[in-house]
Amino acid sequence: MFAETRDKIEIAYDLSGRANAPHRIALTHSLAMDRSFWAPVAERLSGEASILTWDCRGHGQSDKPHQAYTAAQFADDLADLFDHVGWQDAVVAGASMGGCITLAFAGQHPRRVSGVGLFDTTAWYGADAPAQWEERASKALTEGLKGLIAFQKTRWFSDAFREANPAVVDHCIDVFLRNDLEAYAETCRMLGTADLRHYLAGIKAPTRVLVGEEDYATPIPMAEALHAGIAGSTFRIVKGARHLSPLEVPDDVSAELRALLKG
Repeated sequence: MFAETRDKIEIAYDLSGRANAPHRIALTHSLAMDRSFWAPVAERLSGEASILTWDCRGHGQSDKPHQAYTAAQFADDLADLFDHVGWQDAVVAGASMGGCITLAFAGQHPRRVSGVGLFDTTAWYGADAPAQWEERASKALTEGLKGLIAFQKTRWFSDAFREANPAVVDHCIDVFLRNDLEAYAETCRMLGTADLRHYLAGIKAPTRVLVGEEDYATPIPMAEALHAGIAGSTFRIVKGARHLSPLEVPDDVSAELRALLKG
């Protein structure tokens, strides 16, 4: 299904789970992934909530405008998607890039948030981030995405998970390689310049922060900063997991979201 944003961008999305459930969850994927990223978690929660998954602009089946992106823009896309499907509010959650968008959404549209799930993410990548993310964008543009696969695989998943779940790894590689290069580069630049720290103190909805013990893309100190900045939030480290916890440890992520559904 598709919805149109305020600036006429087509956004692809799915609704799954219980159509008339009293609980709603909106899930936002990681950089260079698509809405299939959340399939293991959505499957586990399908009997308990109505679940919205979507392809961010520049990703998946959504439009891929070659323009500068911002986290605020992506957050407004999600608000427009809420309007399209008739949702006033929901538990909003995201992983990595999706967590940044979730933070922006919670900051810009606080009345539409009944709970916040932040998985392997950060409010700020640091002072060196613009240069680091520009380097990744430039490498993709000059060498193609294949040149990033070895780097990505070891960041995404632990060694043990990659060995035991080659089909999951292969699917992520397939999704990654299908990205539009210009859109990927602009999304990298967006993450490099994103600074969402000013939103943290204003988040009043129940919030749960989770990070993989071996996550070196958004390491434990970044998650600790989220927990410290959001009053009343919970914090959990998952032993042995790396960056894409919704795929590597979906039971743990589902448990965090289930707790948010209960308020």
